[in-house]
Amino acid sequence: MCSGVGACRKKLEGTMCPSYMATRDEKDVTRGRANTLRLAMTGRLAEAGLGDEGVLETLDLCLECRACKAECPVGVDVARFKSEFLAEHWRKHGLPLGKRVLGNVRALSRIGSHFAPLSNSVASSGPGRWMNEKLFGIDRRRTPPAWVRETFEQRFAKRGRRRATAVVLFNDTFTNYNEPEIGMAAAGLLAAAGVAAQLIPHECCGRPLISTGQLDQARALAQKNATALFNVASRGEQILFLEPSCLSAVREDAPALLRGEEQRRAQVVADACMLFEDYLEREWAGGRLSLNLKAGPSTVVLHGHCHQKAMGLVAPAKALLSRIPSCTVVDLDSGCCGMAGSFGYTKDHYEVSRQIGERRLLPAARALKPGEVLAAAGTSCRHQVAHFGATMAHHPAVILHSLIE
Repeated sequence: MCSGVGACRKKLEGTMCPSYMATRDEKDVTRGRANTLRLAMTGRLAEAGLGDEGVLETLDLCLECRACKAECPVGVDVARFKSEFLAEHWRKHGLPLGKRVLGNVRALSRIGSHFAPLSNSVASSGPGRWMNEKLFGIDRRRTPPAWVRETFEQRFAKRGRRRATAVVLFNDTFTNYNEPEIGMAAAGLLAAAGVAAQLIPHECCGRPLISTGQLDQARALAQKNATALFNVASRGEQILFLEPSCLSAVREDAPALLRGEEQRRAQVVADACMLFEDYLEREWAGGRLSLNLKAGPSTVVLHGHCHQKAMGLVAPAKALLSRIPSCTVVDLDSGCCGMAGSFGYTKDHYEVSRQIGERRLLPAARALKPGEVLAAAGTSCRHQVAHFGATMAHHPAVILHSLIE
């Protein structure tokens, strides 16, 4: 697919390619990775096939941001190539413990939430971070996201059912176990607009497994989610996502992982999935709902998640936030934050992760003036800002919910 035109070598705008913008090394750009894969597939590397360690090294700094899929003239999707390569590589050489843990973050979060706040104290302590680095490769300078004892699912259940359901909120891992206030803010906004929401039991979206190349397990989750969500999707109910990477996993990756009837059901579900901000803005623009918002921040600086950009969903988020009275919304065009799920947490990627964020996002976060707020829908983005940016980024749902009159 790669034509060699080198559009991926840009340095000043867009997102593709985050690691190249940091390292300026040809092997870390989309074109370099495409050339390496081509050589491997034609047997022209020293070790035949895709099991070559050189290929693994070349793909290592791919953040799987999917910017290449959207910004490359021919749509080279290195993120998908990387996950498929990793799946075969682990099949031949064994799956590292750290990848296994990071890929099953939902199960880990369930345990962490059950034992919170003790689990948070252990995980954030010096010995705990040292152990994370030694066992799982998580850099000791990173503090893992804190778990909550009362999950979003538990808090949501206390609200009770008030009217017929109109939409389903996809209860992603980080909203449920780390930041339930985002889910409650979204539910509150929908209620204020006269839209009833419900939660339906489902599995993890599969993004952590896909990113770490555990495709067999991701395929099993995709099948379970297609079964769990098919009925509401086939009735025409919208499934709303608060985390862009979860949306892309269910909308784009899940159907590609399955075949036959399972794929058809997954596609029905995918067609019903929307980002929360996109849904709210579409319905508001169409006159089907509205919210009474009071004046708030004078400026909202919007950082779009990489998958949000790849799916073309930054514009509706900007339009929605622009409905705040007397507020100017600035699209930062900051590229990738550098965290990219578990990428920025690992010891081998810590410095590159920081360099990517320092290109535009982190300086902008530090330069915020009184009355200005940084908005970011991505969990990874918010944690990157909290770690390096000396401030906090907020989910658009939280910002808007705080302004309901």
